[in-house]
Amino acid sequence: MDAGVQRPDWRTEETTSLFEAILRLENREDAERFFRDLCTLGELHDLSQRWAVVRLLDEGLHYAQISQQTGASTATITRIASWLQHGEGGYRLMLERTRGGRLQGGRRGRRSPTR
Repeated sequence: MDAGVQRPDWRTEETTSLFEAILRLENREDAERFFRDLCTLGELHDLSQRWAVVRLLDEGLHYAQISQQTGASTATITRIASWLQHGEGGYRLMLERTRGGRLQGGRRGRRSPTR
């Protein structure tokens, strides 16, 4: 990306409205129904695959093993690993909230002092 070109902010009225709708889901059945209406099967597959990659990275699996298990490319796994380390913290948050993800105390999950 050209240094003079700024990336548009992803936080828009539309994304805010979407997140507010998601927060109103009461259970997994509601989530399944909403996301199935919202997303194509391909989009659901991609989202599910990314979450599977996050969980396997948290378990410490090597990229080749993750690729074999999920079908994700190593480029995708690398990108997810980067977001896991330097993203908004959402992956870590959800790992911690879903069955005690190991990131909170593990080497991979430590936040840098500047974050």
